[in-house]
Amino acid sequence: MIQKTIITWLPVLSALVAIAVDIFMINMSKHTPVNQPYFIYLLGIITIVFAASAIASYYNAKAKAWLEERALFVAAAVLFLNVLNVVTKKLGLLPVIYFPSLDKVLSVIVEDREFLAVCLAASGKLLATGYIFGAIAGFTTGIAVGFSKGAAYWINPLIRILGPIPPTAWIPIVLISFPTTFSASAFLIALSVWFPATVMTSSGILNVQNAYFEVSSTLGAGKYYQIFKVGVPAAMPHMFIGLFNGTCASFITLMTAEMIGVKNGIGWYINWQKEMMAYANVYAGLIIIAITFSILITLLFKLRDYTLVWQKGVIKW
Repeated sequence: MIQKTIITWLPVLSALVAIAVDIFMINMSKHTPVNQPYFIYLLGIITIVFAASAIASYYNAKAKAWLEERALFVAAAVLFLNVLNVVTKKLGLLPVIYFPSLDKVLSVIVEDREFLAVCLAASGKLLATGYIFGAIAGFTTGIAVGFSKGAAYWINPLIRILGPIPPTAWIPIVLISFPTTFSASAFLIALSVWFPATVMTSSGILNVQNAYFEVSSTLGAGKYYQIFKVGVPAAMPHMFIGLFNGTCASFITLMTAEMIGVKNGIGWYINWQKEMMAYANVYAGLIIIAITFSILITLLFKLRDYTLVWQKGVIKW
């Protein structure tokens, strides 16, 4: 009991130690000063959140379970940030130009938030366009292959030949084939989603037991009813796996496309700041990408759990 109590308060203790180190240790003069102590602000937020959670854990079982699951990891993460802050901002052991202080990175996120939001919105528009078209094309192709032997005869060889090729390998051809870099990049993202969505959709349909179709046919179900009311619902677990794989591939393709051709977006922003040797901005962009993509994957799994309620928790995120 005492050990668990100590663990629940570890994030608070770790954050308080980091705050004390940042306040009392002298800063290296090489690092560019910032307007506000953003790292201390972040540590303060962590302290307040986990102190409140620790107090609530004495009265609420859910708060206790939530805290016990995360406390040790958060404490270790804060300790890592504390060490990184000492190595960079306090001692200057790493090259300043490549390893700016945490205050500088956080200041970019806060003070340049409007421009970063514009870049993120541009990336979201490109990602959504390519992803929607790729998912629709993948489901359509997968359903055709799964239900039609004729379609499978003609489409399967194309899937086996073109599918394994990384979408980014088509960049030289795509850039001269499409009128704009936006449409070319959207096509590459759609291609990255199309292959896993097609394979998993067709596999899911082919693995549906024939008894389902025989029973529905006996009850008078037509062909389209069997496809959309029997086959597709039964194949949905496989279809969501295809969407998950396609989502991860689309993120990679999005970043690559923006760094090569597109003139806006968060990937373009990172590449631009790298050329300007502004590595604080580069790290800020990477943090935003990590948070945004993690949220998108989480939302996809929430949708999966809502749609396939009988399989909730089978694949965890």
